[in-house]
Amino acid sequence: MTEINPHSTAKIGGHPLHPMIVPFPIAFFVGALGTDILYLAIGRPGFAEASIWLIGAGLAGAALAAVLGLTDFLGDRMVRGMRQAWLHMALNVTVVVLEIVNIAFRAGRGVEAGIMPIGLILSIVAAVLLVGSGWLGGEMVYRRHVGVSDGAEARVRVRER
Repeated sequence: MTEINPHSTAKIGGHPLHPMIVPFPIAFFVGALGTDILYLAIGRPGFAEASIWLIGAGLAGAALAAVLGLTDFLGDRMVRGMRQAWLHMALNVTVVVLEIVNIAFRAGRGVEAGIMPIGLILSIVAAVLLVGSGWLGGEMVYRRHVGVSDGAEARVRVRER
């Protein structure tokens, strides 16, 4: 069987793993921005504490997503040949570095003091970069068909419709 579409090499039962994992770090990082804003609006220290936990959880999820994404990237020459794949990876690495700086800054200054203004700015920049990275990831799947099944089982499913 010849594959037409770039394939995902990190998969279970034919389903790519990277797209299954990436919503978690995205939600955690964007959630940290949300709890930063709530802390600034309401002033309850629990929101500042939640931001630290969300950034930490986001970094853990991002580490797993990065391993799976890098496996896909290195596993298919067609994926490596896509400009979107390189930009997607660069944006994600940038977000992770920003969030590492963010959590280190907050831990060094104290949970509440770490939010203003550097922590908040880092959270905003990371969220904006995630929008761009997510767009590129969507472009790779929906326009370039990365990880979309193109084998005999896909043709059978199309005929069954």
